[in-house]
Amino acid sequence: MIDVAIVGVSGFTGLELIKILSSHPEFNITYLGASEDYESISDIHPSLKGVFSGNVKKADSKDISKVAILTFLALPHKASMGFAKELLELGVKVVDLSADYRLKLETYEKYYCPHIDKEHLNQSVYGLPEMFKEDIKKASLVANPGCYPTATILGLLPFLNLRDERFPVMIDAKSGVSGAGKKCSETTHYAKINENCFSYAPLTHRHTPEIKEKLGIEDIAFVPHLLPITRGMLVDSYLLLKEEIDPLAVLKEYYKDEKFVRIYEKPVDIKSSSGTNFCDIFAISEGKKLFISVSIDNLLRGASSQAVVNANLMCGFSEDLGIPKLSYIP
Repeated sequence: MIDVAIVGVSGFTGLELIKILSSHPEFNITYLGASEDYESISDIHPSLKGVFSGNVKKADSKDISKVAILTFLALPHKASMGFAKELLELGVKVVDLSADYRLKLETYEKYYCPHIDKEHLNQSVYGLPEMFKEDIKKASLVANPGCYPTATILGLLPFLNLRDERFPVMIDAKSGVSGAGKKCSETTHYAKINENCFSYAPLTHRHTPEIKEKLGIEDIAFVPHLLPITRGMLVDSYLLLKEEIDPLAVLKEYYKDEKFVRIYEKPVDIKSSSGTNFCDIFAISEGKKLFISVSIDNLLRGASSQAVVNANLMCGFSEDLGIPKLSYIP
């Protein structure tokens, strides 16, 4: 068994990490960290009462290094890099679920804040297994992708060399409210989001540079929307091709060896991927016009289960070990 820690257990992604890791055959949770002490994790997440027990400590890197080989950081940007820096210097591997290690320095500081760990930023590996699987296996620090970039990149990746670069890529993305985190705001308040749908940060969302950087495409228009559902994500992309193709054939060939990408011959929906690590993709073309639709669970494939896949690879296990494959979300 490999001892692991989770820092940031009070949030949605922290809870999902506990759910997955508590029944993982090779990972043993030895440390639960938050911003303050709690007598029991069920004081934060009542759903864990009688299922998973453990006290929660105010997170401390030195204490973690004594009991864990690998740590999952489920923290906001800026807060994460301080912990990661300390843990890495103490010899602890890190899977970071924040944005702190996903981008090049100049891009990160433009969209987020000054970075205090430039050395490890240069050593981090972007944790999208379908792109960087072999690098992840050798990494000590993996930057878990954002939910919107995960869905967008996996949909567009097979068509990069086929698109007509004279035209922009248009991305229409929709997410459940849990993607905004646990803290309530004016836009996530029940009275605002119930029976409603609206865009936010159109063309200026922080995930836009992540998508651009990883795909190597500058001309992207990304518009996210909030849906009145708890979890799940649907990302639709539109682009023009150099020539006519069979998009489903392209997808099936590109992802033929990937365990967590499913190709559909009809439009995908949010519920079919919810509760799993699967990325469901559908595509159709009309002449040189291409439509790609991707569905993932924003809390799992877009965060926690993908983080465990990365940890599996970092520790020499099969990527699908202990990863949910059958949807349990109604």
